[in-house]
Amino acid sequence: MFREMRRKKQLLSKAETIEILQSCTSGVLAVTGDEDYPYAVPLSFAYKDGKLFFHFAKAGHKMDSIVRNNKVSFCVIQTDRVIQKTFTTHFRSAIVFGRARIITEDSEKKYALECLVEKYSPDYITEGQAEIDRDWNRVCVAEVQIEHMSGKAAIEIIKKNV
Repeated sequence: MFREMRRKKQLLSKAETIEILQSCTSGVLAVTGDEDYPYAVPLSFAYKDGKLFFHFAKAGHKMDSIVRNNKVSFCVIQTDRVIQKTFTTHFRSAIVFGRARIITEDSEKKYALECLVEKYSPDYITEGQAEIDRDWNRVCVAEVQIEHMSGKAAIEIIKKNV
């Protein structure tokens, strides 16, 4: 169903791919937008328990797109160092394919928001909980159930780590 990576020597392990997802603070969510145009939007996220979690407003382009077609992709770039003299970049990245759903169950919504607080403000858990309570009725949360993911690195990085 999902294409194999063409440059297999650059494929990262599942553990390395998960590490990229856990360490990055932003990524780009791609959905099928209006009139079937791709819509890709940068956002903050949390990866936990094999799922991605996002929060956003209750109305807007992301929400409409996910409701219309729940198939999404999400990518992050952990490293991107330009090497001028060799006309290349040394990169590490990950891409995820899956199905998004809007979380409606209160306990799941709370868990997802707590995952975001834990990732972005681990020293302010109590304050984060207060923020969750304050914004509860204004925030929407989506979960992406991952169907396929892969990580890739520049061949120079791969060779260096062997």
